[in-house]
Formats: sequence, C-alpha cells, structure tokens
Amino acid sequence: MPSRKKSAERRAGRPKVPAVRTAKASAPSSLQPYFCVADGMAALFKPFVEAVVHNLKTDSVAYIANPFSPREAGDPSDLQEISFPPTTQLLGPYEKTNWDGRRIKSISVVLRDGAGTAIGLLCVNTDITEFEAARRMLQGFLGISETVSEVEDAFRDDWHEKINRFVAAWTAERSTTLERLDRAGKRALIEALYGTGGFEGRRAAPYVAKILGISRATVYNELARLKAEVAA
Repeated sequence: MPSRKKSAERRAGRPKVPAVRTAKASAPSSLQPYFCVADGMAALFKPFVEAVVHNLKTDSVAYIANPFSPREAGDPSDLQEISFPPTTQLLGPYEKTNWDGRRIKSISVVLRDGAGTAIGLLCVNTDITEFEAARRMLQGFLGISETVSEVEDAFRDDWHEKINRFVAAWTAERSTTLERLDRAGKRALIEALYGTGGFEGRRAAPYVAKILGISRATVYNELARLKAEVAA
C-alpha cells in the first residue's frame, strides 16, 4: 500500500521531483533567486556546463552548480581586476582555460537589484574540449575553414586565467598532465610559474596548491626557497 505521505502528495497534485541539486550555497537572499537558474542550466547541459553565482559585495562564490573547477561556495571570487560599464548586462562569450587545461567557453550575466546596482555575476562555463576535438576532426575531413570571432575578454587580467594557461602550456610542452606529475615535476612547475611572475596574485599560492593537489605549506616553502635563492 502507498504511504500516507505519497497518497497526500497525489491528492494535493504535487509531482514528486527528483533531487538534482549537488551544489553548495552560501549567499544573501538577494542572490538566492538565481540559484535555481544555475541549477537548471547545469542540469540541462550536464556534464558540460558549470554555473556559478558570484557575490560582488563580498567578492566570493555564492553558489555553484555542477562544479568542474576547483571552487566551492564561500571561496574568494577574486574579481577585483574585472570591470565593466555601469549599463552592461552581458559579458562574452569569452574563452578561458580550466585548471586541468580544458577549454572553457563562458558568458557572465550581470545581476542587479531593484535600484540597478550590480550585486552579482552569473557565470555559465561550458567545457568545449570534446566539441573542439570533433570540430578539428570534421575540419580536417571536410576542409572546413576556421572562422574566429574576436570578442572582448573582460577577464584578460584575471590571474586565475594566467596560471591556468601557463600550466596548460607547460604540461603540453612536456607531453604530460597534472595528474602524472610526481613531486619533482610539481616542484619544477612551481619554479617555472614563479619565474614568470605567476604568484603575484594575492591568493595565487593557495590556488596553485589546490590544482596540484598539495598543501599550501608545501607551496609556501617552495616560494621561500626560490626567494632565498634569488636574494643570494
């Protein structure tokens, strides 16, 4: 026999909806209405889409659905270097690089309150790596000419992006991946990144520690060693 709860739901005409939310949230009520939008986008295009709601007031991640980048709700957004005109509604599309070297196509929607003040960003990130591989295959087979549209990248000064691009290029030159790096390889990568000014961002060291899967203390010790060698 059906349970009383199920019978009551049927009588009330409420359909049973499966739980699909796997994201974590931490945000003021003004941004919470956008969480379901992020969930919907991530669910529709899963596993290729990650949707992130940023709180501009606290410069932190308010909510993230289907995360495939090393971020969680409450983490710093580090958007201080990103600026846009007061009337801007949409940023992008623009291209970024994920921590593991995968190509990401993104858009950012500016979220505003009733007074028109920007309070957040809804960033929709699409992993296009597999689609790009299919495009190259078709281009090579059919002789399709490549067209490139230049779109202003509002995130060109983002130090996350600079680190991601450097790591992707560094590992590609050595025909390896982050997952294959041993202790010596990770140490060499930190040294190379340090040599290009990759740790100038205020939270660059913890970010590098996270993508390399090592402790922050290890990164800070390596940086101290490198600084000492330069000073000597």
